[in-house]
Amino acid sequence: MTTLRQALLGIALLATLGLLIWGQQQRIESADTRAKASAQLANSWQQEAARQTSKSKQFAKLLETERSAQASLRITQNLLRQGISEREQQIEVLKRENQAFKDWSAQPLPEPVSRLRQRPALTGADAYRKWLSSGNALHPVTDQPPK
Repeated sequence: MTTLRQALLGIALLATLGLLIWGQQQRIESADTRAKASAQLANSWQQEAARQTSKSKQFAKLLETERSAQASLRITQNLLRQGISEREQQIEVLKRENQAFKDWSAQPLPEPVSRLRQRPALTGADAYRKWLSSGNALHPVTDQPPK
């Protein structure tokens, strides 16, 4: 029985070693799979980081372009304001110098022109239509008086 016992113990030992080796192989394959998945995940994160960096650089360039355009617009706006101010001052000087222009600018506007600036307080489309169809319309300027 000792031989049979030794044979059974040997077989049990071999089976245990086989199971141990098989278990280790499964753990190694699982670790390899996880390592590959981690490598793929790291690669995808690197690609995403590269995309984000590229977008960030594009936005930085766009921001710089916008800032330079705004600065240019501010300069243009300041030049225009300066030009308007100079023109207004020139008009005032001309008003003071030219008596005929001063007299002309002091006169009230002609009646048809002043009526252009007079509008009643209208509320709604009906009131506007009634106002338009009323008799206060401007007549074309002709040599003949209106009939």
